[in-house]
Amino acid sequence: QVQLVESGGGLVQAGGSLRLSCAASGRAFSTFGMGWFRQAPGKEREFVSAINWSSSRTYYAESVKGRFSISRDNAKNTVYLQMVNLKPEDTALYYCAADASGTIRTTPDNYNYWGQGTQVTVSS
Repeated sequence: QVQLVESGGGLVQAGGSLRLSCAASGRAFSTFGMGWFRQAPGKEREFVSAINWSSSRTYYAESVKGRFSISRDNAKNTVYLQMVNLKPEDTALYYCAADASGTIRTTPDNYNYWGQGTQVTVSS
């Protein structure tokens, strides 16, 4: 069992930055692939970024490529999402998720565990 707790969301102006953190419980964290997803009101949950278990591979949605950076610290059981040059369209509830396969996944159904989300609001 893995429990995930996101933090770091908030209200920022367009062009600003935030760093989201996702702290995981459980000794298996280092074997999981980790992903970030987001969901805006009235929209479906969408993939943002993912990292494999060893940090050797990362993957980004086109809409955030070049602005967001995913990383993980397996010693701290934490995955991060650094977001710069934020845009109003980045406003959403951001979720982290854990995938037992350890690989890069972009579909929500492939993830086994989810956090409760942290709100990111970008004002224009």
